[in-house]
Amino acid sequence: MIPRNVLRIWHEKSLADALLRISDAACIGLAFAVAARYPKTLVDANYWLAMTVTIITVFLVGELVGLYCSWRGVATSREIAAAELTWVYSGAALLVVGVLTRFTDHLPRGALLIVVGTVAALFAATRIVIRMVQRSMMAKGWNTRKFAIIGVTELGVRLARNMEDAPEFGLEFSGFYDDRPTARTGDVPEGVGEKLGTIGELVDLAQHGEIHRIYITLPMRAEKRIRHLLDQFADSTASVYIVPDFFVFELLHSRWTDIGGLPVVSVFENPFYGVDGMAKRMSDVALASMALAAAAIPMMVIAAMIKLTSRGPVFFRQKRYGLDGREILVWKFRSMRVADNGPVVKQATKGDSRITPFGRILRKTSLDELPQLFNVIEGNMSLVGPRPHASAHNEQYRRLIPGYMLRHKVKPGITGLAQVLGWRGETDTLDKMSNRIQYDLEYIRQWSLWMDLKILCKTVFVVFSQQNAY
Repeated sequence: MIPRNVLRIWHEKSLADALLRISDAACIGLAFAVAARYPKTLVDANYWLAMTVTIITVFLVGELVGLYCSWRGVATSREIAAAELTWVYSGAALLVVGVLTRFTDHLPRGALLIVVGTVAALFAATRIVIRMVQRSMMAKGWNTRKFAIIGVTELGVRLARNMEDAPEFGLEFSGFYDDRPTARTGDVPEGVGEKLGTIGELVDLAQHGEIHRIYITLPMRAEKRIRHLLDQFADSTASVYIVPDFFVFELLHSRWTDIGGLPVVSVFENPFYGVDGMAKRMSDVALASMALAAAAIPMMVIAAMIKLTSRGPVFFRQKRYGLDGREILVWKFRSMRVADNGPVVKQATKGDSRITPFGRILRKTSLDELPQLFNVIEGNMSLVGPRPHASAHNEQYRRLIPGYMLRHKVKPGITGLAQVLGWRGETDTLDKMSNRIQYDLEYIRQWSLWMDLKILCKTVFVVFSQQNAY
């Protein structure tokens, strides 16, 4: 099955991007105008100079993080997150410069807070409104263009469905065109469109300006045929796109890039690059720091109980694989009488005699995982991600489960999608481990900050249920 979020339509920069810059400048101007009414605010030439510098800084930072690229086909939440992070980075840079130059000394702290809060709110609000207006206008047929798909294929059907789900693209589907008989292609699924004719007929329509965009969804092995099609459509003004049939591979958060102008596409990629990576790291550090502050006293009590109830160290650091398969040492409260950390590590099982009485309580409540907050602060783990397995288990399962090592394209997590969906605890069969790995890879494909927050919330209920915890 083709993941719904894999096909993303990236359009050229348009007037909307310029309007977005104007909108952001207006948001900053409005915020400074509101702050000017704050008591004791000195509104002079320096005040409006500060506003101008703020606008320029946001534009520069926005270009660096890709805020003003085309966001068509991308979730509104991700665009808002990029805008807010741009504002955070810009504000931090401006604050440092302002303090060092003493430029902000004459600005009341209340006025600064008004600017910060107002801009953050307006950046989010304006993007929501712009998306709503775009969707409404294009759904009514304004500024729409007709497009056709060459190839009654699984890829072509998915493309048609994606277009139907995104009226803001402003594209009206004409239909499928394919020279092959229905016996070879199969019927077009109901509700997706219909096969209208041959490719020759489509060429004629394109030459007469009746079709504006054409998407070729033939398999990559049909290179000669695709080249012939391009020669035919060169005698028209239609925009032609080739949709690569990359779904023959197991894509993992693929993205386009270029090397010296030569386009390349990643097949296996870490999703946490650029703004997304910074956002995840900032949220990890902030939430882990708060969690450590709240858990400091309970952790001291747990440490004392471990020392009083069994012999051995308080902490156990086990070798596990981290980002890019690099070995890391994961902190845990010791819950067993042994500390297996070699080439063979036996998984904990129900009623395991190696577990201490107090350790059983720790494992049931997952309190033995609390020290992994230190790993998060250190930077070799995340709050949410694929759960790290002992190095010995990695070496065992990487030979048995295709794609097993792809889970190490991201940092391991204290909790993860597999755990909140019931794949927690012992993996005594290969099927159980395979299912866990599939959810780990699904997390990497579908990742968003909102997904992380949902997983963290669900983890609380999973811990209280104590399901598969021993």
